[in-house]
Amino acid sequence: MRPSHVDKDGVTLGLIEIADSIKSMEIRGAGLIARSAAEALREQAQEYQGDDLAELHRRLEEGRRSLISSRPTAISLWNAVQATLRGSSKATETEELRALVISNADRFIERSSKAVEIIGRIGSKRLKSGMAVLTHCNSKAALGVIKAAHADGKDISVYATESRPWRQGLLTVSDLAAAQIPSTLIIDSAVRWSMKEVDVVLVGADTICSNGALINKIGTSQVALAAEEARVPFIVCAETYKFSPKTVMGELVEIEERDAREIVDPRELPAGVKVRNPIFDSTPAEHIDSIVTEIGVISPYAAYEVIVNELGQESIFEANEG
Repeated sequence: MRPSHVDKDGVTLGLIEIADSIKSMEIRGAGLIARSAAEALREQAQEYQGDDLAELHRRLEEGRRSLISSRPTAISLWNAVQATLRGSSKATETEELRALVISNADRFIERSSKAVEIIGRIGSKRLKSGMAVLTHCNSKAALGVIKAAHADGKDISVYATESRPWRQGLLTVSDLAAAQIPSTLIIDSAVRWSMKEVDVVLVGADTICSNGALINKIGTSQVALAAEEARVPFIVCAETYKFSPKTVMGELVEIEERDAREIVDPRELPAGVKVRNPIFDSTPAEHIDSIVTEIGVISPYAAYEVIVNELGQESIFEANEG
C-alpha cells in the first residue's frame, strides 16, 4: 500500500498541488513559479527513500512533466526545472541523484531569491529623486527597484496600471502602500494619457527572447509604444532565468490564452460574439532601452550572450531536444 502523500505514479501530492496552483494562477509571478517548481522537485527527491535508481529517475521525470504541463509557455518554470535536474542523467547511484537534485534546487532557490534584491540595487541607480515611475502588472523585480530607490531616500511616486483581467495592479499599489511609497492606480487604457507625467517606465518580464524581445503581461507592448512616443525610457527588470534558450533554436513563444470567463460571463453576450483572453504580448527589442538583471544592466540585443553565458550551451541543446 502506497503512502497517502504519494500518488499512483510516485509523484508527491505536494508537487501535484503546486502544479495545480501554477495552472490555476494561485501561484503566479515568474519568480514564485520558478522557486515553487524547484521546491516541488526537491521534495520529490527527498520523499523517495528506496534504492532503485531507475525508479527515482522515473518519479522525477513524472514530476517534471506535471510541472511543465501546468504552464508550458512559462520559461522561468522550464529553466527552474532544467536547473534543478541538471546533471541528473549522469548519476550512477540513488543517493547521488537525490543529493544532486536537492543541491541544485537549493542553489537555484537561493540565487533566484537574491536576484530581485540585486536587481533592486542596480536599477535604483537609474532613478532620481522627484521621478514619477509607471509600472504594469505586478513585478517583484520592478518593485524591488522602486523600493530600493525609496530606501535610499529618493522621492519617488508611481503610476500603476490596473492590469486586467486579474487586476494585479491592486497587488502593486498594496505593496507600495506598505512601503509608504505614493502611488496612483490607473486603468490600462489611461497609460498614454498618464505618460506626460511619467519620467521612466519599469516593467518585469515573463520571458526574454534571444533577439531581445520581451514577452510580458498583455498590454506591455502598448505601454512601450506610449513611452517611445513620449520619449520616456522603457526599462525591463528581469532575472537571468527568464531568458529563453528555446528561442535560440528558433522556437516561437506561444502566447497563452485563458478562459473567456475571466473577462465576461458569456451569457451576457449576444449570440455569436467571441472573446479572446491572451495573457501576454511581445514588445520588440527596439522599444526597450535596457534590461536590468542581477548581472548588470544590458542592452536587449545582448540577450543571446546572457543565455549562453548564464544558462549554458547545455540548456540550449536541452531546449532543442524538447
